[in-house]
Amino acid sequence: MAARVTVIGAGPGGYHAALRAARGGAQVRLVEAERPGGTCLNRGCIPTKALVASARVLAAARRLKEFGLAGDCHPRADLAAIQARAHKVVQTQLQALQRLISAHGIELIPGRGRLSPDAAVEVELPGGGHRRLESEAVIIATGSAPAGLPGLEPDGEHILDSDHLLRLKELPASLAVVGGGVVGCELAGVMAALGVEVTVVEAQERLLPIPSLEPEVSRLLAREFKKAGIRSHTGMVVEGWEAAGGGVRLRLGPSPLVEHRRVPRPVELVVERVLVAVGRRLRSDGLGLEAAGVERDARGAIVVDERLETTRPGVYAVGDVLGTRRPLLAHLAAAEGELAADNALGAERTMDYRVVPAVAFTFPEAAWVGLSRAQAAEHGLNASAHSFLFRALGQAHALGEIAGQATLVVEEGSGRLLGAHLVGAHASEMIAACALALKLGAGARQVAETICAHPTLSEAVQQAAAAALGECLYTPPPRA
Repeated sequence: MAARVTVIGAGPGGYHAALRAARGGAQVRLVEAERPGGTCLNRGCIPTKALVASARVLAAARRLKEFGLAGDCHPRADLAAIQARAHKVVQTQLQALQRLISAHGIELIPGRGRLSPDAAVEVELPGGGHRRLESEAVIIATGSAPAGLPGLEPDGEHILDSDHLLRLKELPASLAVVGGGVVGCELAGVMAALGVEVTVVEAQERLLPIPSLEPEVSRLLAREFKKAGIRSHTGMVVEGWEAAGGGVRLRLGPSPLVEHRRVPRPVELVVERVLVAVGRRLRSDGLGLEAAGVERDARGAIVVDERLETTRPGVYAVGDVLGTRRPLLAHLAAAEGELAADNALGAERTMDYRVVPAVAFTFPEAAWVGLSRAQAAEHGLNASAHSFLFRALGQAHALGEIAGQATLVVEEGSGRLLGAHLVGAHASEMIAACALALKLGAGARQVAETICAHPTLSEAVQQAAAAALGECLYTPPPRA
């Protein structure tokens, strides 16, 4: 068991590792160059979800008449007030995290940490000088940063990244979002709800082009984007840009990542600002890894075994620095941090990546866990997908949220649940029950026979399972 544990990086992976190790009785030092909470708390998950919340309330306020509410109400986006609220949310969470770290007796050390050849941690202190930290175990959790695209490097004026977007002084009249993944689609929905004219450019053939997500979720999201006035150019890439009258002129051409049946014509797009929301850059440079005997792969990801230990015994790594062979998700980094801390203290736990839920806080939300049909086929499994539309639910109509569906991927023959794919209101909350079902190895029969409260949106999951069994009562019976 490690009596002393040093953690480099205080994002979700790092602070969860530190808290777990402290709970296990270790003396813990937590090294952080910026603020505890990492990208998630300070520039990612939390502030962007505060923006999403403001955008959702604004969108709901514009629908008051639909719900029988009278009176003069003409809400508009006050960006300064929205950002002030987001900042307050972040500060509240930051202070709570700092108190939690202190309560566990963890020493929070400001500065940049790196490994020395003997696997001690050398900290470059902010005021100058260095501090050497010796310990029996080190956990690296330095995370990632926005990657950008060659030729579309963010300048904070014409070309923005997600960090710049959170610091905008005023809303642009129009915005091109380059990247139709989770971050791009989330921020596209927020900006559109706040009154910005939004266009999404995605190199793949669909929005949310994630292998573990069923394509029909992408199709429904694209349809709702269109209803909201968000234009989408899928299968297209930015071939060049230039400043134009205080804005940006983009030249779009066919993506080399897509086999086009008909090569699309080039498109010229003039917008006030461009948001680049493509990929993440691993923060694995400058850590002294090679000299300490910690191996990285060709893309800079730290190589670990199933216990999350690196090629240097006693040194572990968690979170985004492990690269894209696993999802770049805050909650996954937290789980990895706890597992690495347990192993540093003598446990023999191994990481299981089979059940990791993911959420896109889009308009509407999308959430998924487990396998898609395509992935099931890659695993040699014969699978089918079964869906149930929200519009068949009384609660969806009562809430005014009929756009959505639940899709379950089920193994033929055994009926084993392989994946769940939700799109619609509250999908982010409903996915937890699906993850639990997968974790427990449930089949469509168990899900279908689980009594759901009525009226709720969760009934869509139950009815999708019933559809997999051919027993859904809310669809017409097959013709004789």
